[in-house]
Amino acid sequence: MSPHSNPPADLLAAIARGRRFFVSSHQRPDGDAIGSAVAMALALETLGKEATVVMDAVPPAFLRPFPRVADIRVTTAVHDTADASLVMECSSLERTGVSGLDRSPVVNIDHHPGNAGYGTINWIDQGAAACGEMVFTLIDTLGVSLTPDIATHLYLAILTDTGSFRFSHLTPRTYALAGRAVAAGADPLWIARTHYDSSSLARVRIFGAVLNGMTVHADGRVALLFITQALAAGLGGTYDDTEGLINFPLTVKDIQAVAFFKQMGPDDWRVSLRSKGAVDTAAIARTFGGGGHVNASGCAWLGSLEEGCAQFAQLLAKAVRQ
Repeated sequence: MSPHSNPPADLLAAIARGRRFFVSSHQRPDGDAIGSAVAMALALETLGKEATVVMDAVPPAFLRPFPRVADIRVTTAVHDTADASLVMECSSLERTGVSGLDRSPVVNIDHHPGNAGYGTINWIDQGAAACGEMVFTLIDTLGVSLTPDIATHLYLAILTDTGSFRFSHLTPRTYALAGRAVAAGADPLWIARTHYDSSSLARVRIFGAVLNGMTVHADGRVALLFITQALAAGLGGTYDDTEGLINFPLTVKDIQAVAFFKQMGPDDWRVSLRSKGAVDTAAIARTFGGGGHVNASGCAWLGSLEEGCAQFAQLLAKAVRQ
């Protein structure tokens, strides 16, 4: 684990002198993306500044009940400018899915290895277990007191990006910050139930269908899952309904690594990777232009599903053996 770093002076100066900000994060936003971005925007507003959270799509249904998510500006392009665009946990600016953010100076805030350093200002802290940890530190440094809404989003970010406090990049600081968020008004029970226990019937059916199609490799230590657009639509759901599905195979004692293929188009697949312990999925993801953490990463696969399954089964088997 890399040592934790503090916000750079030029980032603090940019916020101090700025009046209007865009805040964004990656496509298909998860709890860390939404939590980090909205918490940052709320903190900027507390400082008397204007902050607009910009995402390329409507957030998943299980994230919409969270405070101020309804205020997110959904667009694939911004044509106006701000004093800065704060981009959370994106390895490249393109990962936002929103063009035009670079009409304004870009502040690149990320905790993943392999970040391209594309910002006018770059703050990369690989010691942070979640981008929410970095935002928490930035909010503290700016002297902003935690409100219940800010605390809720910071807790959401940390909870989800650590796999509910199960991934290997956890530190004592992670738990300390989560505790502070709870003390400031975040309700862990409501957050967990809203994020994890708000399934539609379509979501349950998709889980069943995908898990029923799971294959196991490497003497039962590697699992492969897939979903097609037709399958999701036929069961009345969307890919939003697959959130968290990839973690289910890891509840099997012997399974150490999982690859989940989601069809984005003909021979175009988004591959999510998860693992236990020291099994490094990020190294595999980087081979295909992706990235992430040791236990949670992702990349793209261009080719047939059969070829992709064979390739990733082999790579994950090798990682498990190592």
